[in-house]
Amino acid sequence: MTVDTVGRFERALEGLDVELERVSAADATERIETIVEEPAVGAPLPFEGVSLPDDVTTGPTTAELEAARTGVTPVGFAIAEYGTVAIESTADGAEPISLYPDRHVAVVAESDVVPDLSAGFTRLADGFDAGRESVVFATGRSATADMGDLVHGVHGPGTVRVIVLEDR
Repeated sequence: MTVDTVGRFERALEGLDVELERVSAADATERIETIVEEPAVGAPLPFEGVSLPDDVTTGPTTAELEAARTGVTPVGFAIAEYGTVAIESTADGAEPISLYPDRHVAVVAESDVVPDLSAGFTRLADGFDAGRESVVFATGRSATADMGDLVHGVHGPGTVRVIVLEDR
């Protein structure tokens, strides 16, 4: 993975109206805290030195998930070519946390940004071989033109922010 891969990822996200921030792990918890709108839910972040802010509920109930304005999830990998993040299935339910709240904050290690779909399929196959059951691919805000004009944010989050951990 090169800095250019993250740059390509960032350019793809700009076209999707998604903001990307590059942050060191030491600064990530504080940065996430400033982005989160309460009430917030999240899945534990598996990055050393990075944690969810204290006000973020993990293992949310259905009611907490429905009431949440922000969901914070780790990203297993991202595909630079398409501006796509892969939210991997977890026991604590990262998938619904990434989909139900209006704002999604996705946290990915720089080393987990792959250049293209082929590399993404390799990562996907490795995960399924290791026992993963599902992955949600998210490419920006939802969009539909089923009823005429293109409309964004009809289902899923209306706002997506990606935090790239530069030193992970």
